[in-house]
Amino acid sequence: MKPFFKFAVFVVFMIAASGCATFNLGPSIKPLKEKTLMGKGSDKVLLLDIQGLISNRDKRSITGFPIKKGMVETVREILMKAEEDHNIKALLLRINSPGGTVTSSDIIYHDIKVFKEKKKIKVYVSIVDLAASGGYYIAMAGDNIMAHPTSLTGSIGVIAVKINVAGLMEKIGVDWEVVKSGDKKDFLSPLRPLTAEEKRLFQITIDSFHNRFVGVIVKNRQGLDLEAVQTLADGRIYNSEQALEAKLIDGIGYLDDTLELIGKELGITDPKVIVYHRPGEYKSNLYSSLPQSPTINLLNINLGLNFDEISPHFMYLWMP
Repeated sequence: MKPFFKFAVFVVFMIAASGCATFNLGPSIKPLKEKTLMGKGSDKVLLLDIQGLISNRDKRSITGFPIKKGMVETVREILMKAEEDHNIKALLLRINSPGGTVTSSDIIYHDIKVFKEKKKIKVYVSIVDLAASGGYYIAMAGDNIMAHPTSLTGSIGVIAVKINVAGLMEKIGVDWEVVKSGDKKDFLSPLRPLTAEEKRLFQITIDSFHNRFVGVIVKNRQGLDLEAVQTLADGRIYNSEQALEAKLIDGIGYLDDTLELIGKELGITDPKVIVYHRPGEYKSNLYSSLPQSPTINLLNINLGLNFDEISPHFMYLWMP
């Protein structure tokens, strides 16, 4: 190694060690900025997207650095910023999601409900391709739900997938020795099948989350009682016409129709539709954020047996 290069490495090391400099090896996440999509009036409508699988996992670069915050964290950040703007007169929730984890869906639903109570504003929901399971759960925070003519919604229910790799491990000659304090301590382990008693306990948890989902719908959908929702909540998916007939939504129309409804109900002639986005994210119009059809990698298993990936998750998720 040449003397000059050695000296340069030494200087960099000393600066870093002294705390005088910070080296970022990955992209940084910038704060949210307001962008106007359409309209010139002083009254604002905040457009908030719920897209893709609902969870709170950060999106990371190849080097492992976060490049996009998790959905729960992002939604809360947007709502906190919106609380400070007194010109926001309505929240337009655009949903294109097959659902996601039980807890993430519930947190976002709760945060939107709290936000609209604090701001004393209405929440309007526009369903694009899909608002299934957890996506529909979040829609329950809305005062009006409008679906596109070709939307799908419903899939009211809970699912959890437990992988059993015991047979595979036996074939390749790998075994685990588990020391546990109780016989059910590892009852969701992918390394062995469930016993009958463990299946019963698992089902109790599933039923509890399902009943919560049903209760949220009964609470928020006028004209639907417990018996009606229990009949609808068998996991099936509904097209827009079926959902309207079942009173799961309030109307069928496009995003423009929802904006027209907002203007009519709130007496706003030219609402300014805004979004909060990160610098570098290009958004030119109302449909800029729409992805292609939502995709899900449900069984993301690698040969290293990453237990964070193969452990069961309780999901409000449409799993066709």
